[in-house]
Amino acid sequence: MEKEILDHRLHVNRRRFLSRLSLGIGSVALGSLLIPDLFNGSNEEESTLVGLPHFAPRAKRIIYLFQNGAPSQLDLFDYKPLLQKMQGEDLPASVRMGQRLTGMTADQTKFPLAGTIFQFNQYGQSRAWLSELLPYTSRVVDDICFIKTMYTEAINHDPALTFFQTGAQQGNRPSMGSWLSYGLGSENKNLPAFCVLLSKGKGNGQGVYSKLWSNGFLDSIHQGVQFSSGEHPVLYLNDPESMTRAERRKMLDKIAELNEDSYQEFGDPEITAKIQQYEMAYRMQTIVPEITDVSKEPEDTLKLYGPDCLVPGSFAANCLLARKLSESGVRFVQLYHQGWDGHGNLPGEIRMQCKDADQASAALIIDLKQRGLLDETLVIWGGEFGRTNYCQGKLTKENYGRDHHPRCFTVWMAGGGVRPGVYGETDDFGYNIAKDPVHVHDFHATVLYLMGLDHEKLTFKQQGRRYRLTDVAGKVMNGLIA
Repeated sequence: MEKEILDHRLHVNRRRFLSRLSLGIGSVALGSLLIPDLFNGSNEEESTLVGLPHFAPRAKRIIYLFQNGAPSQLDLFDYKPLLQKMQGEDLPASVRMGQRLTGMTADQTKFPLAGTIFQFNQYGQSRAWLSELLPYTSRVVDDICFIKTMYTEAINHDPALTFFQTGAQQGNRPSMGSWLSYGLGSENKNLPAFCVLLSKGKGNGQGVYSKLWSNGFLDSIHQGVQFSSGEHPVLYLNDPESMTRAERRKMLDKIAELNEDSYQEFGDPEITAKIQQYEMAYRMQTIVPEITDVSKEPEDTLKLYGPDCLVPGSFAANCLLARKLSESGVRFVQLYHQGWDGHGNLPGEIRMQCKDADQASAALIIDLKQRGLLDETLVIWGGEFGRTNYCQGKLTKENYGRDHHPRCFTVWMAGGGVRPGVYGETDDFGYNIAKDPVHVHDFHATVLYLMGLDHEKLTFKQQGRRYRLTDVAGKVMNGLIA
């Protein structure tokens, strides 16, 4: 732990040390003895991170299975038989309370209620309700905490997605993975702390962008490293055909010398970050091919994830790769699975999406548990908001669409110090929160707590203000913690 803390102490330059601490020459000499790297150069805006983690962590790493496009909680997790009884009737105004709507609901005077066409049953000790679309998830329900009362202010995809990933609806903020990299670093010096995997389902998709795994104003070494499904999982990692490893090593050493000269002249910490990135890429050359190769996985493991795990770039393949990366010491693995945007033909599209996501999501929990890793790995599953209880477009007996609904929706977590069961309640219409609300900032504060971090202390000073993942809000939801 001491080594990990030392690896993440931040540079302090002469100007910052003298101007902010108002010390004389004698104190400067003392400081240089106590902190040998005190004058290595710095970013004047950074905060000291000595002492992280702040307390004993419940989890060491995170795998976040983000379902981009907003899965319908009413067709998967939040069973509301009243909607079937009132099928086609208008949502009472006393329930809607004038909620802001998207422009995609063309007729904003009628809100015909749409009950799910899918069967629900209760499972596990918690008696959690689950849709017939999730047969594999139902088998691991006793490992899962279903948070039914997530809510957000954002009502459109891009700001809502950005909010979940960065704690702010606008761009240019560090992502959750970047904050964890900044605070805790990687457990494996040969791999980055933050990796990103993308997959696309057969439903209506919403785009994902690199700003979602951006380092924002943190050093670029904390940016998420995207893995691809092509021949080269990490672009530009391999040496050119004419270059040997020895030549590559010699080239990097020369580049490092030039960068070090530039750093001594300008003191820009991004130059140091660039040197670190080159070295990381060099070390990754030996370990990435081994991690991305699933041919050595036992047959029962491949069967657990399903046949799609052998299809590069599929959600199942990415879940298996996420386990391998996490097992190898990557602090934060972020998956984005696109295709959940159910404005029309929701029943047809959600069937396909669940076929893609259900087995692999449950397999990841089982696989981690069998390897003794679930207790120290936090698995998160969910989208950027939920879906309305009223139909968008034409309502028929077998078909309906649902608009965006930020007021209450379901996200689940497993492992990593989470208390299994059902947390929170929504009203009989599945429209408003009845008990135990969880805001996005509360969610972030709780996730950081599980990783041993105080969300109010994990800060970075930028342009005169101290920023954090939870902005100026958020509280740890103790009811979610085992």
